[in-house]
Amino acid sequence: MTSPAVTTPRIPEAVHRRRWAILGVLMLSLLIVVLDNSILNVAIKTISTPAPTGLGATQGDLEWAINSYTLVFAGLLFTAGLLGDRIGRKKVLIAGLAVFGIGSALAAESGSPVQLILFRAVMGLGAAFVMPATLAVLMNVFERDEQPKAIGIWAGGVGLAIAIGPITGGVLLDHFWWGSVFLVNVPIVILAIGLMIWLVPDSRDPKPGRIDLVGVGLSIVGLVLLVYGIIKGGQLADFTDPAVLATVAAGLAVLVVFVLYEKRSDHPSIDISYFKNRVFSAAISALALVFFALMGVTFFAVFYTQSVRGYSPLQTGLLMLPLAAAQLIFAPRARLVVDRFGVRAVCTGGLLTIAAMLAAFTVLEADTPIWILEVIFFLMGTGMAHIMTPASVVIMQALPREKAGSASALSNTFRQVGGALGIAVLGSVLSATYRSGVEDKLTLLPAGVRHTAGESIEATLGVAAELGPRGEPLVSAAHDSFLHAMHITALCGAGVALLGVVITALFLPGRAPREPEAEHKEAEPVGAGR
Repeated sequence: MTSPAVTTPRIPEAVHRRRWAILGVLMLSLLIVVLDNSILNVAIKTISTPAPTGLGATQGDLEWAINSYTLVFAGLLFTAGLLGDRIGRKKVLIAGLAVFGIGSALAAESGSPVQLILFRAVMGLGAAFVMPATLAVLMNVFERDEQPKAIGIWAGGVGLAIAIGPITGGVLLDHFWWGSVFLVNVPIVILAIGLMIWLVPDSRDPKPGRIDLVGVGLSIVGLVLLVYGIIKGGQLADFTDPAVLATVAAGLAVLVVFVLYEKRSDHPSIDISYFKNRVFSAAISALALVFFALMGVTFFAVFYTQSVRGYSPLQTGLLMLPLAAAQLIFAPRARLVVDRFGVRAVCTGGLLTIAAMLAAFTVLEADTPIWILEVIFFLMGTGMAHIMTPASVVIMQALPREKAGSASALSNTFRQVGGALGIAVLGSVLSATYRSGVEDKLTLLPAGVRHTAGESIEATLGVAAELGPRGEPLVSAAHDSFLHAMHITALCGAGVALLGVVITALFLPGRAPREPEAEHKEAEPVGAGR
């Protein structure tokens, strides 16, 4: 067999022989990180229910329970990737899994929404050290010619986690208290750490840079301010409020300072020069937009299926199965479609599909046949699968193997920032539109109750339940207002996806010409030129 033309030494034979078993361990580690968010999406309705069933979390509390995780995750991925490159990816993986497990156990015992938000942040801290390390290890145990296939299977693991998460969450919520959706992570963490110690080899960058503490601090502050401002705008149903505008502007200003600092630093968290490659930038943007759509849609779809349609958490998990199954089926095979049609056509087609399916949410009403939602979910998952795999391959192969941690950190940072903004932006649009639609129907309530009742559909339904028969008109008003808000929110998401269509169509490479020299093709980074 001809050796791939790479500048780094060949992978040791002992590692090469067990590469697929190592990939299985990496996917188990990835599984719990993604599983946690998909489980939480099913549990948010239960957590929003007043004690003793839940915590009585408001819409803002729920968004922060999700975003405290994703913000810490996204903010620390820079550091996590660099630490993995410096001290060893295996060590970082094991440490991250341990912190994630401890945070999960603490979150399960939360006594208030504030505690849940805090312990979710601890889980995000652990997850930040897990996800980039899994992809970095993958790049160091597979030869270049097998990397697209391995990354496709890795991306399919995301689909598997999305499938298992809601179903697992539904089963747990049917039989146990809401904290069980976090406690289930602990045995998986213990198993993953044991297998990691046994099977996974360590690797590091032979020439690591210094840790960029200033850059990390600026990125965290900027992201927190930006997302906090967006969430606050949704809570107030007024994005022009001076406090909201000031917070968002401050967040954007700090992020601009972050970029300027990184450009001048001799040891940056992000090498800004990577983004001069338009292909690299377009692939990163496509991943961010996919997760923007994914996290935003699952957030409002849970309320549609449970609050409007009346399905249980387990039934909701099963209803989301087509979204995950499509990713599980198509992500590992996306490389074959790319070989035939090129990265540009596949990613652009994927984003067009996502935009169309988001727009299709506008046909959903309280009595729409549920199979229509299933078709929407399946086609949306198909579109996502045909973006995640090729975009990940472009990003990971654009940089040298020894910089795998940095490339993975960048990839995962933009995924998580996209997901956080998806929840914040679409969640806030949903909240603001719902409040403006339902507030006229709340005039019969006491003044002190109106604000709380208008925060979310769950809050309105909770007040209606307390009123008994007198609250029945409120139920109908809540359903109508939520459906209108969901339609507006879905159209906003579709608009964002169409922006991604333009980016991928303009900047991703087309179908690569077939060249006779296999070595030349393997040596050239994917997306290096047009």
